[in-house]
Amino acid sequence: MAVLDFWYEFASTYSYPAAMKIGESAARRGVAVRWRPFLLGPIFAAQGWSTSPFNLYPAKGRYMWRDMERICAAEGLALNRPDPFPQNSLLAARLTLALDEGARPAFSRAVYEAEFAEGRAIDDPATHSAILARLGHDAPAASVRATEAPVKDALRANVAEAQARGIFGAPSFTTTGGELFWGFDRMEAALDWALRER
Repeated sequence: MAVLDFWYEFASTYSYPAAMKIGESAARRGVAVRWRPFLLGPIFAAQGWSTSPFNLYPAKGRYMWRDMERICAAEGLALNRPDPFPQNSLLAARLTLALDEGARPAFSRAVYEAEFAEGRAIDDPATHSAILARLGHDAPAASVRATEAPVKDALRANVAEAQARGIFGAPSFTTTGGELFWGFDRMEAALDWALRER
């Protein structure tokens, strides 16, 4: 089966529609998706940035929010700008990796909905506890695992691999053959390429 790695950052606006849509798009093609949460902070810091480029360059930020309004309207997704932006996504990423791989897509989508549809803070443990409980997980146990070395190491490894693969933004998609695609608008092309590589 064709495989595509989906690299996403919970603070990333364009990762929101990608996370909400990639499952159905991949299923139509018979492509397996590996959900790879990572952090853009270290990647931005290596470029000398202290925050999102959408904050550093106001014109780019204004464009992005209008673009997100158009995308979300077209995709039938609610959009509520989180405040502050970007959100601190460390806890969300660690909790994702504390779950079994098969549970990560549903949890990730729920976090994106909480953040970008409902405007909730994703650095608040209460937000995640509610999501975990609703999805049938043991929230206290997952929260403990998220603080332990194996999960922290797994997230560091994802960031290091993303950097090694030349990933500079989210969402990004990599194929088994090493092709890199960046942006929600490249998701369908990435899935098609992964299928051709099979």
